[in-house]
Amino acid sequence: MSELQSLSELYQNKLFRIPDYQRGYAWKRSQLVDFWEDVVNLQEERYHYTGLLSLKAVPKAESNSWNHDVWLLNSGYKAYHVVDGQQRLTTFSILVNEIIAFVEGLKCHAGKSEEEIVLCYQTLKSIRQKYISQKRPPQNLITTYLFGYETDNPSADYLTYKVYGEPYSGTVNETYYTQNLKYAKSFFADCLAMLYESEGFEGIEKVFHKITLQLMFTIHEIKDDYDVFVAFETMNNRGKKLTNLELLKNRLIYLTTLYDEEQLDEMDKVELRKQINDAWKEIYFQLGRNQNSPLSDDEFLRAHWIMYFQYSRRRGDDYIKFLLSQFAAKNIYEKQVVAAMAMDSEVGLEEDEEDAEPVLSVSKLVPGDIAAYVNSLKDMAKFWFYTYFPEQSGLTYEEKIWLERLNRIGIGHFRPLVTASLALQHSSAAAERVSLFRAIERFIFLSFRMAGSQASYKSSDYYRKARELYRGETTLDNVTQSLLKVTNDDMEYAIKSFLARMAKRFSNGDGFYGWRDLRYLLYEYEFEKAVETGVEKVGWTPFTKVEKDRVTIEHILPQTPTKWYWRNQFRQYSEEEIKYLSASLGNLLPLSQSVNSALQNDSFELKKFSKVNGRRGYEDGSHSEIEVSRETDWDASRILARGMKLLRFVEKRWDIQFADEAQMLELLHIGFVNEERDELPELPQDTGILPSEADSEEGSQTTGELQLNFWNAFVEYCSKQGRGEDIGSRKPYGQNWYDVNIEKSDYHLFFNIIGKSTLRIGLYIYNEEAFKRLEEKKTDIEEICGFQLEWYTSRKTSAAKRVLYSKSGDVYNEAAYEESFEWFIECYDRLTEALAAVD
Repeated sequence: MSELQSLSELYQNKLFRIPDYQRGYAWKRSQLVDFWEDVVNLQEERYHYTGLLSLKAVPKAESNSWNHDVWLLNSGYKAYHVVDGQQRLTTFSILVNEIIAFVEGLKCHAGKSEEEIVLCYQTLKSIRQKYISQKRPPQNLITTYLFGYETDNPSADYLTYKVYGEPYSGTVNETYYTQNLKYAKSFFADCLAMLYESEGFEGIEKVFHKITLQLMFTIHEIKDDYDVFVAFETMNNRGKKLTNLELLKNRLIYLTTLYDEEQLDEMDKVELRKQINDAWKEIYFQLGRNQNSPLSDDEFLRAHWIMYFQYSRRRGDDYIKFLLSQFAAKNIYEKQVVAAMAMDSEVGLEEDEEDAEPVLSVSKLVPGDIAAYVNSLKDMAKFWFYTYFPEQSGLTYEEKIWLERLNRIGIGHFRPLVTASLALQHSSAAAERVSLFRAIERFIFLSFRMAGSQASYKSSDYYRKARELYRGETTLDNVTQSLLKVTNDDMEYAIKSFLARMAKRFSNGDGFYGWRDLRYLLYEYEFEKAVETGVEKVGWTPFTKVEKDRVTIEHILPQTPTKWYWRNQFRQYSEEEIKYLSASLGNLLPLSQSVNSALQNDSFELKKFSKVNGRRGYEDGSHSEIEVSRETDWDASRILARGMKLLRFVEKRWDIQFADEAQMLELLHIGFVNEERDELPELPQDTGILPSEADSEEGSQTTGELQLNFWNAFVEYCSKQGRGEDIGSRKPYGQNWYDVNIEKSDYHLFFNIIGKSTLRIGLYIYNEEAFKRLEEKKTDIEEICGFQLEWYTSRKTSAAKRVLYSKSGDVYNEAAYEESFEWFIECYDRLTEALAAVD
């Protein structure tokens, strides 16, 4: 261990190279900001400890092959590999280079050579020669860079040509790591410009002085290869943590140094090391190929592990433990038995799995094992990329369409299986892949998007099938048939689960609008219309774009209809029924252009034809909008008809069979539309008051505002009475109900205000089984409560049931609030006591 050295002392007659086992430049904005602030805040004459710098001298036999660098080494320079500290050294080099470029570009230096420009009593030429590069005299045709990557590293050319500015670059490939180099260069250029603006040339000189003379390193020189690789795995963890892919590359290269000449001669060692480096080049090229959306290297490594090795399911990052155990030094020399490692899982073991610990017999690790593994990684990287970005692949149109669908719906744990399928190249593979992708998408829609199954459902089965497919132990058709069978077997349960979950959404006031995957359904309906007409009206992006105070899925009938058109059009329905109609599937419309949420109350005529206030009329919108615009009016029967049409589309598109029309009506929650009702006279157009407010002294407030005031006061009252946690814990909204969770899996309790004169408490029961269970104990419940409940107010066709208890009250009279709140709490206590006793 040596004494502290500054950057100026460190660069005395040294040539630094980042070796092949190192990762690329990993610093991002947060690390650059911290570094810059450390520099500018460092006081004059004070020193800042920058940490340990671990170096290993490069043997002359190796450095003699460095072509363009040999002349400088023969001039007395010594070559070093940077084992620990490369991120800091790269950052220093970029900043010094940007300082040179900035100073040279100042107007006051226009027309001057680097020999004529001085910074801190040094010419720019001497600064460049000391920290950046030197040219071989006398012809100056060869440029040697004092800090850089070994030539086979994909970042080498980028650093040379794009960061240092060497001319005549030709094509320079960009990767995940080169993006960081590009950002650092731009970051420091901006920082220097702002510094110059505030402090002038003196500020630039101060920064240069600080980074070259006041930032100090402790230098540690490593002597042998073993220490190098151990240092890399341990020391690097002090900085920006190494990814598992980076650790594995280092481990594999280290293993190549352990074989004796009989196992792996020098020529083969060079070749195996080259294959490892080539594999990682390809992996990082593919992972960073889309610069706007680079892919996770750890996720790719885990997915490949699923396809390549045997595994069992547990928690944690055991896949990398398995790989580092598999590719360990002791396996080169001996045979051992290890437990099969686990796949990371968010939810742990599935119910149908045993917590078994199978063992693997790890054979003596031969060079061919390493070569086979790294070449498999290399080969699969492009297919992994294509699963995310199929439009950049050479796949058929149908394959691309279905892969895009899988990415839209959320491919989840099927990505390794899809990746394995892309590697198959037989003549019928494309058609068989389309059938597989279709089956996967159907499974996801039914099991996850409708039924709400846990994210890991069947993951173990299809991880194993991914491995079997990759190894040629099964076929695409076998996997497809397996998925179809599972989906068909689960269909009845999935539909019932969807019914129950949707019932809860309606009880919460959201209905279909609260279903996260509504957008996917509506987009697929839109896509079918585009295929039929040959014209795409709207892409996927508008369906996923979130903007404050704007909507892309519109309630045609507004959630809170205040305009005369809507109140008159739906005058025969109660406030609660209107909420159900508004939230039902047939009333929700995807817009090709988002609109301000304040415009949702526009009349149907304005929504169809308006071209003002930023709204584009339905007639000029998406296929779905155009379809709705053909209606002369919008009423309950049209909402029901469109909802049924969309459910029939679901049946056809995903090959799903609802039990009957009654089940579909139950799902839409507006079966009451088919009930015969007396025709009511039209409302006068000159009033802006809602029917429920017609006689109200609070007519200046909307119903929603009155309801919100009531529930806000109720929550505050509960808090003061010490009931804020069990009763008043939910945030209140401007609606006529307030839900309370009583820790039961199949029902919850709610408070209700009906119009201006009715208070109500009730149970919302999610399914008929739970209702029957409580109904059998009806007498006991009412005896303990001390009051009779209304058990049979729900529609017979509804799976969800309500049990109610009501009383008259002056709901919106603030002077009567306390009496109303006390009644709610007393009824809550009696009802929960009864339920606890009997259920």
